[in-house]
Amino acid sequence: MSTASASNFWLRDIPRQLAALDAAALRRSRRTVEPLQGAHIAVDGRPMLQFCSNDYLGLARHPALVDAACAGARDFGVGSGGSPMVNGHSTANAALEDDLARFVQLPRALYFYAGFATNASIIPALVGAGDAVFSDALNHASLIDGCRLSRAQIHRFAHGDLAALESQLAVCTVPRKLVVSDAVFSMDGNVADIPGLLALCERHDALLLLDDAHGFGVLGPEGRGSLAAAGLTGDKASPRVLYMATLSKAAGVSGAFVAGHELLIEWLLQKTRSYTFATAAPALLAQALQASLRLIEHESSLREQLQARIAQLRAGLQPLLQDTGWRLLPSHTAVQALVIGGNAAALDLMEGLRRRGLWVPAIRPPTVPAGTARLRIALSAAHTGADVEQLLAALGELALLPATTS
Repeated sequence: MSTASASNFWLRDIPRQLAALDAAALRRSRRTVEPLQGAHIAVDGRPMLQFCSNDYLGLARHPALVDAACAGARDFGVGSGGSPMVNGHSTANAALEDDLARFVQLPRALYFYAGFATNASIIPALVGAGDAVFSDALNHASLIDGCRLSRAQIHRFAHGDLAALESQLAVCTVPRKLVVSDAVFSMDGNVADIPGLLALCERHDALLLLDDAHGFGVLGPEGRGSLAAAGLTGDKASPRVLYMATLSKAAGVSGAFVAGHELLIEWLLQKTRSYTFATAAPALLAQALQASLRLIEHESSLREQLQARIAQLRAGLQPLLQDTGWRLLPSHTAVQALVIGGNAAALDLMEGLRRRGLWVPAIRPPTVPAGTARLRIALSAAHTGADVEQLLAALGELALLPATTS
């Protein structure tokens, strides 16, 4: 087959595949956005109150972070110039790694330019062909891709089912075993049983990798994350735990880091391809993140405000659940999942909210299991009580309308 005919095949087939996505209400589209005040943004030029940002503490536009980034740009420029192994590991990046390790109370940290690339690359650095990796069924796509890229045997266990995980570990005879799990599950908002996971890893001589993208900065004392909330940092830290978190959510900037035992971090430094072969994050981001860490540690009022909004939303949704068939999944985190069911119904509800000036995107398969399309309501310290009341009032109106007329 010639190159031209092969190309023509793809061009003929793609419209059919796109039509299938349309028929299943699964085609995705991007919107252009720009920030306004508080939790408001402009979506395609229209002002909206949004409940979809991962900026859980409202720090992304905080003056202290903006000033630190501007100072970093003046001191270092806007690019890093190379990979961390060549000339991209600036003094600012090095200082941030020290601050991150201190903050999460673990021996050493390694700073990456992006969260997805971190997970997709550190798992293959830890296990390979002939090894075994055990993955929660609802893990983030970056963990799933990392498991696949590792070429290790993949054992998938039902979400949060430690009995199933133990059964799999008990019959596994390979010497190197890695258990991977979200700490806070990004589409459900629930928190993993971290002490239970670690106990199994201790019993069966496995490493444990935790992705705390949605817990870092929000959970635990001073926002030190889910591992600290479980009491497993500092002198209680286990050498078999690797703690990963992104810096683009509660921290309000960009990038990610992995922290843990000195030897494990040294190994990742040597063997993680997305670290060795990618350009380092610019120093201006590292300086902004240092400012962010200071605010997270010392501004407890931000977490208190977030928790107040979580409690307000959950209480306000209860009357709607009985009459609509909607389900609010258990969560004390910023991620509140309102399960609608069908894809079209979730899109219909999203559109009804959009018409009322509220931006709450619907989440559909394959991001979530079939039949569990939902509104993923993300709360922030930037939301006011009046903002949450506006959302509740709109949902109350839409609950009374047929899905096709909202």
